[in-house]
Amino acid sequence: MTPTFARFLSYGLIRALRNVTIALLLASPAAATTIAALGDSLTQGYGLAPEEGFVPQLQAWLAAQGKTVTVQNAGVSGDTSADGLARLDWTLAPEVQGLIVTLGANDMLRGIDPAQTRTNLDALLQGAKAKNIPVLLVGIQAAGNYGPDYKAQFDAIYPDLAAQYHVLLAPGFFAPLVAKAPDPAALTQYLQPDGLHPNAQGVQMIVAGIGPFVLDLLKEIP
Repeated sequence: MTPTFARFLSYGLIRALRNVTIALLLASPAAATTIAALGDSLTQGYGLAPEEGFVPQLQAWLAAQGKTVTVQNAGVSGDTSADGLARLDWTLAPEVQGLIVTLGANDMLRGIDPAQTRTNLDALLQGAKAKNIPVLLVGIQAAGNYGPDYKAQFDAIYPDLAAQYHVLLAPGFFAPLVAKAPDPAALTQYLQPDGLHPNAQGVQMIVAGIGPFVLDLLKEIP
């Protein structure tokens, strides 16, 4: 075998291997993006069948938009903002590329000082920022039970922190339901009998309202 012929065979082999590699890469399905939904019972899917909760319905909605996304359910029923903060490092596993935060409802229901809730969510956003994880912060509006001052302080937490940390903000978890049924009596058709948690239809509407913000979150993931 002459040196010239040997070089020709070597070049041909390298070119063939390169073409096979390119073909395999083009044929491989796109890797799924992984985001975690950190929250309480609203995220966890309290009172619903497994496929009816916020996380599975959101993942199905994203798939319908042509997105290959894995949404991890990091919702724990009863969690406060302090509980969520305590679970942050565990939630932000190496595969997690984005974070949805829906915390504060139990703080409000327990009448926790809004300053403490703000401190907890501030620390949570700091932790996500330190790991370069884009965040979608989902707002929670306080009921009027504790007076207008409490409500004003609590409701301001979410837009203030979103602006401070330059993260995406979905104005309110229940905002899509309120927009559809502003009358409290009409709202009950989208809630479970406890009057606190959405039913499957309510979750579907919530996902349709929050879904576009999640699409924006995906755009921030490298």
